[in-house]
Amino acid sequence: MEYKNIDRFIFEDEFEEDTRIDKYLVSLYDDISRSAFQNMIKNGEVLVNEKQVKPNYILSDGDSIEVFFKEAVSSVLKPQDIKLDIVYEDSDIIVVNKPSGMVVHPAVGNKENTLVNALLYHCKDLSGINGETRPGIVHRIDKDTSGLLVACKNDFSHKRLSDEFKDKLVKKVYYAIVVGVIPHNVGVIDAPIGRDLQNRQKMAINEVGKNAITHFKVLERFKSHTLVEVKLETGRTHQIRVHMQYIGYPIAGDPVYGGKKEISEYGQFLHAKTLGFYHPRTNAWMEFTSDLPPYFENFLEELRNEGK
Repeated sequence: MEYKNIDRFIFEDEFEEDTRIDKYLVSLYDDISRSAFQNMIKNGEVLVNEKQVKPNYILSDGDSIEVFFKEAVSSVLKPQDIKLDIVYEDSDIIVVNKPSGMVVHPAVGNKENTLVNALLYHCKDLSGINGETRPGIVHRIDKDTSGLLVACKNDFSHKRLSDEFKDKLVKKVYYAIVVGVIPHNVGVIDAPIGRDLQNRQKMAINEVGKNAITHFKVLERFKSHTLVEVKLETGRTHQIRVHMQYIGYPIAGDPVYGGKKEISEYGQFLHAKTLGFYHPRTNAWMEFTSDLPPYFENFLEELRNEGK
């Protein structure tokens, strides 16, 4: 059989947890039914790590996926002229400061106005390891989390950076405003994270979840809130939001894991402030820092004034 379209990409658990291969493929190609993908999987037209699997196969971080189509599959993405706050760029990578409210990559029901749409317009060429819906994307931050993110322009840099994330060589530092006054100056949260058994749209502390470790340091205390610096040792979905809620100090403004009275039009007050990694081609250490968004700074000033 001669296939007219072959998509290849790498599954990363920062995107999804405990995900079946058939459900994952439907999330990437919303115009193809789950039953169609199940038949393709049974026919050997979907391979994981170059081997045939069953439709209920649970994906693991780093799994290599190949999808063989008998007919050509057209790209669902379109480049869009959306302004980017570019922190650094060369022929291999681009580092951007993502605003709150912007989704990183397209998904079902949301094919436009994402960071990927903007990158496609600006860069023209992006790595293809993660398929047509996530070109260039090595890692992501939530829609309402602002801050630094690196994308790759070719498969070489993508593979090298993916390995850095997997080997925990990447430095990720966040600033967050949490509800409540944390009495101790530093802390480590070591609790596994998996899908919430009561609500599959949420993550939760789960004994059968994946190991997750978060370090935090208090930077400033207010009357009823705390500004903290957070460093990630692992990169699980919603890790900081879930961990801070778990110890009783949810992120201010978080619509999912926070209190209703704290809901903000900007979402959670969480900013990816520092990003450091070894350049995929030169191996030189690179570290970038971004300023807090104006709405974040304004809220901090409001909190400071509360105590006066």
